[in-house]
Amino acid sequence: MMRAGLQALLSHWTRNPLQLFTLLAGLALATALWSGVQAINAEARASYDAAAQTLGEARYAQLRRADGSPIPQQTYIDLRRAGWLVSPVLEGRAQIGAVDLRIAGIDPLTAPPGVGTIALTNGEIGDFLTGAGQLFATPDTIARIGETPDLTFLPTDGVAPDLAITDIGIAQSLLNAEGEITRLVVIPAQPLGRPPLEQIAPDLVLTAPQNDTDMAQLTDSFHLNLTAFGLLSFAVGIFIVNGAIGLAFEQRRQMFRTLRATGLPLRNLIGLLAAELILFALVAGTIGMALGYLIAAALLPDVAATLRGLYGADIAGTLTFRGGWFVSGLVIALGGTALASIGAMSKLARLPILAAGQGRAWAMVSSARLRIQAIVSVALLLAAAGIAAFGSGLIAGFSLLGALLIGGALALPVILDLLLSVGERIAKSVTAQWFWADTRQQLPGLSLALMALLLAMAANIGVSTMVSSFRLTFIGFLDQRLASEIYVSTETAEGGRLLEEFATEHADAVLPILSAETDLAGLPGTVFGARDHATYRDNWTFLSSTATPWEAVHAGTGILLNEQTARKRELSVGDPLTIGEATFPITGIYGDYGNPTGQAILSEETFRDLFPEAEATRFGLRTSDPEALQETLIYDFGLDASAIIDQAGIKAISLDVFERTFSVTTALNILTLAVAGFAILMSLLTLAGMRLPQLAPVWAQGLTRRALGRYELIRALLLAALTTLVAIPLGIVLAWALLAIVNVEAFGWKLPMYLFPLLYLRLTLLACLAAALAALWPARKLARTPAAHLLKVFSNER
Repeated sequence: MMRAGLQALLSHWTRNPLQLFTLLAGLALATALWSGVQAINAEARASYDAAAQTLGEARYAQLRRADGSPIPQQTYIDLRRAGWLVSPVLEGRAQIGAVDLRIAGIDPLTAPPGVGTIALTNGEIGDFLTGAGQLFATPDTIARIGETPDLTFLPTDGVAPDLAITDIGIAQSLLNAEGEITRLVVIPAQPLGRPPLEQIAPDLVLTAPQNDTDMAQLTDSFHLNLTAFGLLSFAVGIFIVNGAIGLAFEQRRQMFRTLRATGLPLRNLIGLLAAELILFALVAGTIGMALGYLIAAALLPDVAATLRGLYGADIAGTLTFRGGWFVSGLVIALGGTALASIGAMSKLARLPILAAGQGRAWAMVSSARLRIQAIVSVALLLAAAGIAAFGSGLIAGFSLLGALLIGGALALPVILDLLLSVGERIAKSVTAQWFWADTRQQLPGLSLALMALLLAMAANIGVSTMVSSFRLTFIGFLDQRLASEIYVSTETAEGGRLLEEFATEHADAVLPILSAETDLAGLPGTVFGARDHATYRDNWTFLSSTATPWEAVHAGTGILLNEQTARKRELSVGDPLTIGEATFPITGIYGDYGNPTGQAILSEETFRDLFPEAEATRFGLRTSDPEALQETLIYDFGLDASAIIDQAGIKAISLDVFERTFSVTTALNILTLAVAGFAILMSLLTLAGMRLPQLAPVWAQGLTRRALGRYELIRALLLAALTTLVAIPLGIVLAWALLAIVNVEAFGWKLPMYLFPLLYLRLTLLACLAAALAALWPARKLARTPAAHLLKVFSNER
């Protein structure tokens, strides 16, 4: 009996190949978009971990200079002689061949376990130490570098892309950094009785080992953005699967009645349906994983360029197949299929044996389900409002997003049904009344596809609002931070002093950029020293401040703090903040968008008192003639042209990085909208054959087949337009939740929100276009339906 039942169930798909394609394609697309995003994230994090593990960035304590400048080699020698077990690391970038290569020089004889072990295991230690020019890099990096007669590259898979490990002496030569060290790795087991660090190297700061890599923490915002899109895309795809499964169950209700009546127990019938869906999930999941791999491989170069430009993170530009990623993708496909089939399974389980074949019974269940759906929707939206008002934490933020999206999607059929009933009541002609009633009757079959369109539209509107708001804020932020016309830098502190003396005579104002790493309210951060000048007072804006924040700072009686630190430590204007041994009241809190760490600003005089060892090597120069000043710096002072960056150039670079940052999310936006359009297409094609008995009487009463096709197209446009009317407010609320709640909880800063009516109009037109394209094929098919097919409806018993 079980075998016969399974054959009967599978025979439905052989008779309806298009519906089988819808089910498999929906699940494959859902899995592909989700797994593709996860593959990108996994590749990026693997690169971060490779770099951190190779150089010991996360596992060991580090010694660095407070101002970030290189450590003299003599300091390292003094520490070793005093009993400190430390190992030097020199890092920098050099153009070698066709690659802007990150060079990491180590001393394998003093390095702790795991730091630079590539050099010890993959090559001869003698060649590595004798200055033979031996470097270790990935095969892909070596292939892109090309021929290097003076250097020997050895392939290894244990380092990050675009990173080469070599002896510190060779690194100093390649980086023109003789006698310099970037940082010192501290061995965990130190001898007793060694002198304190302050006695040997008072200018060094000891930082504790990290549980996660700094780069992974820094790029969390980007990966969170990708993950949210992957999850949304998966949800849209699951709506397609839900719709296909629901239609298949409805079409097979007479088969279910026959199987139940001939003795197949309900438990066995549900087991057979579950086995059928597991088979489809495995097939579609495998296809989806292959598509996801292709999507990730296509998007990964853009992601790599974005992360390199925005965060300085080097990740692989090519994708590596990982078994864990493949298995997790199949699990997601199985879980999504189970989630999509719960409604249909529960509906079947509740119906009496002989009622399963009766259309009225299914209609009554659907009507009851719509009422339950409305109640659940209201409950979810009220829960979202409660979370927004009283919730806190990242989990609460994502719960808010989930409640908004699911509640809005469940409310859509109810809202559309009400709007269509209003249209039906105000219609005057018979044809118009039929059109509204017929559209309302089709709503249950199209509701899931329309929900998918709603989610895609709401996500497009929400994320587009967020990105556009971020862009406007980012431009204003650049204007605030990059007020000087020219920015210059020197390699040494002595060069900075000479440059400042020279620029004072030729520029309208010289603004040194002084900074030092310090503790800010118990958090690691950076404090800056600002010179008393109108540039800051005229260009800086504050989220909250006293009446004269800059005046207090320059008088040495105040400090400015960035929003991240203020939120993490619940500080506000007027609260005290201690820097070193000095305490200052906070006179202003400013936006510091995109910065994951703490930041504070003191006056230049106060800064120099607290950090006398800090020297400026970067300067902002105010001038009315930037081009003339650049020529003077190059030809009269002898400054290298590469050390000069004009304001417009920095803004152009920053905006270019910004645009690349969201290029991947834009692509995912388009993909989700395309998937929603595909959902509408598949639903309309599936319903087309089922609707002939409803359309034949209308055709018989005088409405032409061409007119029927035209009404199908108008119906799709109408439903898409009504869906976008619901999606716009939902998307705006979604954008508010992302900007004001999730962003604050995840990254510590809040973005102002702007509205973009023209953008919403364009997205509405795109949604209508997608719906029209989806309806074009079924409408054309209906318009060309042979009259004999319509006449057959009257010859069959109905």
